[in-house]
Amino acid sequence: MTKILFVCLGNICRSPMAEMILRDMVRRRGLEAEFVIASAATSTEEIGNPVYPPARRMLASHGIDCGGKRAVQLCRADYDRYDWLLGMETANIRRMRAICGGDPEGKIARLLDGTPNPRDIADPWYTGDFQSTWDDLVEGCTALLDRLGS
Repeated sequence: MTKILFVCLGNICRSPMAEMILRDMVRRRGLEAEFVIASAATSTEEIGNPVYPPARRMLASHGIDCGGKRAVQLCRADYDRYDWLLGMETANIRRMRAICGGDPEGKIARLLDGTPNPRDIADPWYTGDFQSTWDDLVEGCTALLDRLGS
């Protein structure tokens, strides 16, 4: 079983979108039993809050439900719980390493590091561009599944 944790600043836009997109991809391939997929925040700002409405609408426009998802914070124990901890941008990676006490097993990376065009995924909370975020997340999740041979 492969355990994946997506991480962003608040866990209300990018990381829950990535979580739901990958869950949908895995479901469509009939691989649900092979994965544990979750998401978390590096900050405490949004803990307990639902997915941000524009992110929820973007997911819904693609037939993906995120009902019940609430923001949670990354904790040190998550490093041992997951095989991959995938941040959305360089700032997330720095904070993830600090929270986890480093990255001795090389589990922490940006989601798009596994693509032909490694880069940060812009935060749509600030940009308002949920379509570009969607596109980047689909690209990253597709590359991840390809890399995992799933």
